[in-house]
Amino acid sequence: MRGHRRDGVGRKSTTREPIIQEPVSSGSTAPEPEATRRDADVGESSRANRGWWDRNADEYQTEHGTFLGDDRFVWGPEGLDEVEAELLGPPEDLKGRDVLEIGAGAAQCSRWLAAQGARPVALDISHRQLQHALRIGGTIPLVCADAGALPFADASFDLACSAYGALPFVADPRQVLREVHRVLRPGGRLVFSVTHPIRWAFPDEPGPEGLGVSASYFDRTPYVEQDDEGRAVYVEHHRTLGDRVRDVVSSGFRLVDLVEPEWPAWNTSEWGGWSPLRGALIPGTAIFVCVRD
Repeated sequence: MRGHRRDGVGRKSTTREPIIQEPVSSGSTAPEPEATRRDADVGESSRANRGWWDRNADEYQTEHGTFLGDDRFVWGPEGLDEVEAELLGPPEDLKGRDVLEIGAGAAQCSRWLAAQGARPVALDISHRQLQHALRIGGTIPLVCADAGALPFADASFDLACSAYGALPFVADPRQVLREVHRVLRPGGRLVFSVTHPIRWAFPDEPGPEGLGVSASYFDRTPYVEQDDEGRAVYVEHHRTLGDRVRDVVSSGFRLVDLVEPEWPAWNTSEWGGWSPLRGALIPGTAIFVCVRD
């Protein structure tokens, strides 16, 4: 599961020893980026997010690695686990299946899939995230590539999955979905999770200040963090729930389920704007289950 917040790196939900250490520069720190809402096209969004994830992969894995585990398949901050959800199908049916994980990060989900006997491939735009996959270990093939131009032949996979990977960050989600449709075999299933669209109407805060509507749900202007020269260094794109459904259908998929996980009592963690307080009142994650007929 990838990061998914509009407040930089976010608040720590776990503690973990630092990983993949590198020398720290003694020079001055870069100024904080400016947060704004403005247009950002496919190329700018891709460049910004590749750079952001390369810079922040270490902190992301340090903060959230314990929650994600090394070989768990978690669909979102609520903690819905594929073991119980079976959105890709019963675990026994995964054996021998070719699976593409998009936005794999450190490949935790792919590692779980491999343990079920599947043959996963973990793809991510960030080289640094995939270095963490190497650190954790395993024999899963790792591919550094943009989800909008998948480097695979037609009909290469039986299943595809993405837990907060790629789709929240791309300017043209239909381009990604068409690519996934191309590489799936007929009858193949795609399951992906994203920030629930309703969250864009609320401040990205875990406490009471995050419970009041502060923006139009229908404002699709991207959220952009930019440097002092106006270059985007992080981009998230908003789609309404209807937009997401239309994206799925127009890309050749049949939507068979839309899951909105409830916040469970056992989960006391905060993750950016996700929290038990907000999770008890408004949905935080939307999971789309799609079939390529």
